[in-house]
Amino acid sequence: MTAPGSPAPAPAKPLSPALDKTFKIGLVLKGLDGVLEVAGGILLLFLTPQAIEHVVRVLTAHELTEDPHDLVARYLLHTASHLNHGTTLFGAIYLLSHGAAKIVLVALVLRDKLWAYPWLIVLLLAFIAYQLYQIIVVHFSLGLAALTVFDAALVWLTWREYQSKRARAHPPRAPAPASGSPVPPRAPAPASGSPVPPGAQTPCPAGPGRPGTARQDSTGPVPPEPRSQDQHPGRRTGTGPGDPA
Repeated sequence: MTAPGSPAPAPAKPLSPALDKTFKIGLVLKGLDGVLEVAGGILLLFLTPQAIEHVVRVLTAHELTEDPHDLVARYLLHTASHLNHGTTLFGAIYLLSHGAAKIVLVALVLRDKLWAYPWLIVLLLAFIAYQLYQIIVVHFSLGLAALTVFDAALVWLTWREYQSKRARAHPPRAPAPASGSPVPPRAPAPASGSPVPPGAQTPCPAGPGRPGTARQDSTGPVPPEPRSQDQHPGRRTGTGPGDPA
């Protein structure tokens, strides 16, 4: 999770036109490899070991007449002569499963199905692990080593393309403010019975027949109350001995 205030990670850049073209060519080649594997698996299902050996002898006869020590032709003849029903069945299942997986995943990636990219990477990594085992433990093969390098490059291109397409499909959002952020404090309300500053206006309790008015605090100056006078200043109020009743 990104910490509050930290910048969002920059999205992966798309592949350059040259790398994008190389990536698509590699996918097509891997798809054609899958087609050949499916075709070979079907042949292994319907051909007996003797028939396969006969086909291999026919295909390598011309090469062996020119060079009796040809390594590829002699290797194919040696492999075909040691085939049996169990090995052909295993080879058919292996080729059909791997070829079909390659064809399906390559077709989905070429159609820009984002979820198919990780599955293609996992499949290629499994092929690389098996090929490395064959190269290191069983027997070194220059062709298998070249195929391993090709698969590793295709894994890297697939990963770069997947990162770029995922960043464009799901752009990063702006970071939301963190919960629990400090809130500016409010001024505390005066407690009951606390002293009021001099000169402050406080509400005067309403008496009977009059609304409440504001009065000044006793600590401040209090203006003198005006004396009540008669409406006629020239006339003396009250009754005296000489006044009429």
